[in-house]
Amino acid sequence: MKYCSSCGHLVEHRIPEGDNRHRFVCPSCDTIHYQNPRIVAGTLPVWEGKILLCRRAIEPRYGYWTLPAGFMENSETTLEAAARETWEEALADVSIDDLYTIIHVPHIDQVHMFYRASLKTGEFGAGEESLESRLFSLDEIPWEEISFPTVKRTLEHFIEDIEHNNFPVHVSDIRFQLGQKAKAATS
Repeated sequence: MKYCSSCGHLVEHRIPEGDNRHRFVCPSCDTIHYQNPRIVAGTLPVWEGKILLCRRAIEPRYGYWTLPAGFMENSETTLEAAARETWEEALADVSIDDLYTIIHVPHIDQVHMFYRASLKTGEFGAGEESLESRLFSLDEIPWEEISFPTVKRTLEHFIEDIEHNNFPVHVSDIRFQLGQKAKAATS
């Protein structure tokens, strides 16, 4: 951030009085510009025992498979965001079941939330951000072509949980440091 969105003055990056972190602060109008994590909401959509995945038509990870998900918009709930993203990416109308995974990704200031869902009719397609969409049986998942660690972890939990027919909410972290491999902590 270079300029204050309130008055247009150049901002400073400093710790405001009474705070404990660096923020963008306008020395002209004293506005503190908070930057907070962004929520990614999506679904793990299932139809007749198969999981619907989308092949990405955008960067990052163009051409890789993902669960339908994306950034939450203002004025919507995480449920609404998950359903909207599933429609936009896979042209699939879903019934949302339960919250399934919450994965914190602090190195990129994001929280990924996936809901278990069922396709209402079995119909799907490829939205603007997808090259294609396809149903995969559990033994067909293209593990080497999965787009993001949060998607892989959600799919791994699902495969494990479906064996027990028990689907708890899984909360975990994925942390990367530049030049290092992933460090994961599950709680």
